[in-house]
Amino acid sequence: MAGAGRAYVVGTFDTKGEELRYVAGLLRDAGHAVTTVDVGTSDPDGSTADVGPRDVAGAEAFTGDRGSSVGAMSAALERWLPARDDLAGVLALGGSGGTALVTPALQRLPVGVPKIVVSTVASGNVAPYVGSVDLTLMYSVTDVAGLNRISRRVLGNAAHALGGMIGTAPPAAQDKPALGLTMFGVTTPCVTSVTEALGDRWDCLVFHATGTGGRAMEKLVDDRLVEAVVDVSTTEIADLVVGGVMAATEDRLGAVARTGVPWVGSVGALDMVNFGAPDTVPERFRGRTLYEHNAQVTLMRTTPEENRAAAAFLADRLNACPGPVRLVLPLGGVSALDAPGMPFADAEADAALFDTLRERVRTDDEHRIVESPHHVNDPEFAATLVAALEEITGGRP
Repeated sequence: MAGAGRAYVVGTFDTKGEELRYVAGLLRDAGHAVTTVDVGTSDPDGSTADVGPRDVAGAEAFTGDRGSSVGAMSAALERWLPARDDLAGVLALGGSGGTALVTPALQRLPVGVPKIVVSTVASGNVAPYVGSVDLTLMYSVTDVAGLNRISRRVLGNAAHALGGMIGTAPPAAQDKPALGLTMFGVTTPCVTSVTEALGDRWDCLVFHATGTGGRAMEKLVDDRLVEAVVDVSTTEIADLVVGGVMAATEDRLGAVARTGVPWVGSVGALDMVNFGAPDTVPERFRGRTLYEHNAQVTLMRTTPEENRAAAAFLADRLNACPGPVRLVLPLGGVSALDAPGMPFADAEADAALFDTLRERVRTDDEHRIVESPHHVNDPEFAATLVAALEEITGGRP
């Protein structure tokens, strides 16, 4: 049974028209309302789609060379697609150029809206295409260049997958408000304790702080799908300032500043920077304190100077947040590896982190630093985080 709203089928009809019409037909045959959208730039006046290129981009995408036209069309689609009030889901097809054109617009759609892209580049590093949303990339196997025994099956699977997504109601949402939490392997006991203490009152959404995880959480904050944050593991900031592979963007905590959601956080795993396998560690870091977390992840202990830089970044971002903000410092250590007898125990580096935060984070009624003598993974520290959240949220829910 077809769901409410329409399936949008998006692509460059000047080069992929046969394939786009094929998947649109399958969706219509399944009983779904369909809107086809042409984002091609070579023949804006000859489109056979329901929505032509000029409907999406006006005249702005057709005044320069191909590269600038494609860029202008991508920017126009990024504005146009999220504004549709009848959109139930999107299916797009493309090669490398078409995938790069359409995916920025799909990243702007809320989490939960079905998004499928059948692409020739659905392998390797797909982070630029997926971003921090629930976008499904399906490898096309053959090129998206005509219908054959392989492409008909792959494209048909994509069409039926979207039909199933938009035609089936999702499970009912919990009544509890959503709480975003960040966790890393070396802060797992802390986050586990917090979720156990709050799980009966909050719907706890835990995000793995791998760069993408922090962005995913903040995407939900921007979408007003998260009502408070317990940001235990701000480790992605260390990767950003030092040059690791699990880095935040410059917009880390930007969603908190824009929305003003209650924020309780800490400095979990800010003692480390992430690289891949040992032989991928940059040469300039080979003499540093390294720890092989597993065959594919090598951790590097941060120095006092790097900790001061990470603390300055965190402080500046927190100072831009309207509040309420509570930064809780675990003076006994910031990760499982930063404890007496462990490889990353370094009192000088920790002191540089804590002292910089004390100096730079503004303190007022809405912004406070709470110091705990405990280690980040001690139960007492988790209890301090829970108490801080209850204080700034007035004990709700």
